[in-house]
Amino acid sequence: MKVESFQIASWEEPETGLVILENDEWVLVKYIPVDYQVDGFKLYRKAFVERRSRPSRAAAIEKVLNLKGVKEELPGGLCLGYDINMFGSTIHLLNWTEKRYGLFEFQDSSETEVFYGKISQVTGNRLKIDMVCADGSVEEEYDHEFEIDEIRAIAFESDYFWSMKLLLEDKIKNNTLQQNL
Repeated sequence: MKVESFQIASWEEPETGLVILENDEWVLVKYIPVDYQVDGFKLYRKAFVERRSRPSRAAAIEKVLNLKGVKEELPGGLCLGYDINMFGSTIHLLNWTEKRYGLFEFQDSSETEVFYGKISQVTGNRLKIDMVCADGSVEEEYDHEFEIDEIRAIAFESDYFWSMKLLLEDKIKNNTLQQNL
């Protein structure tokens, strides 16, 4: 069990996680937002990891996680290939997350902004999304193009992520959103 902190380029605060797996491009962690709380998974793009370190409380965190029975296991349904890029491209990861959960979550250069959505269009290094809003509604063809190469983190299975998924599903179930989203 290995707990590490990651300083992400242009983000002020480091993020902490239990390292599950990594390759040349990505690090998969069980995200630890505070002390002993595990809240979903995050994939950090290594190109934006400026520093990796062992937090001063790493041993205590690891002990509590062991006592809680937290395992270093992959998220269900994440199939890894045996090539060097076992997680796939950024678009592959967003597609996998959207297919598995109905939406994806990512962060780019702003640590305070988190984007939930579905892929609308990919053109070269540009991504347009249908944005899932905080009430579960969908803003189709959200008026912003993201640079795929600027995506620093992809997250899923956090408490807030599950809440967004439930709100989206509720909108669809109650026919307040189109079924084909």
